[in-house]
Amino acid sequence: QVQLVESGGGLVQPGGSLRLSCAASGFTFSSYAMGWFRQAPGKEREFVAAFSWSGGITYAESVKGRFTISRDNAKNTVYLQMNSLKLEDTAVYYCAARPARSGSYIGVNDYPYWGQGTQVTVSS
Repeated sequence: QVQLVESGGGLVQPGGSLRLSCAASGFTFSSYAMGWFRQAPGKEREFVAAFSWSGGITYAESVKGRFTISRDNAKNTVYLQMNSLKLEDTAVYYCAARPARSGSYIGVNDYPYWGQGTQVTVSS
């Protein structure tokens, strides 16, 4: 079955960096759209960044220029490099997978498969 396991979260000071990883298994990784989402306390889950199944990349405006999504199809892993972290980046970060080869890939409801999440806390 599809499994997504995130890692790399932690506590970091404002301006710092973290790299999140999402190890995928149980499906043909290279054929899936892969996304990162986050959910802060008391807020709805929101889009951060994603690859379409064809390799196109989209970022949320709030993270453009600071975050970079990448994927290693040989390792079945997608990454999120987060630089210049801000207090408002504090959230649980989730990896998600979408098998469809068309349609939207930036909405929460676009993704049927989710990891368990990893906590990122930005605090001084």
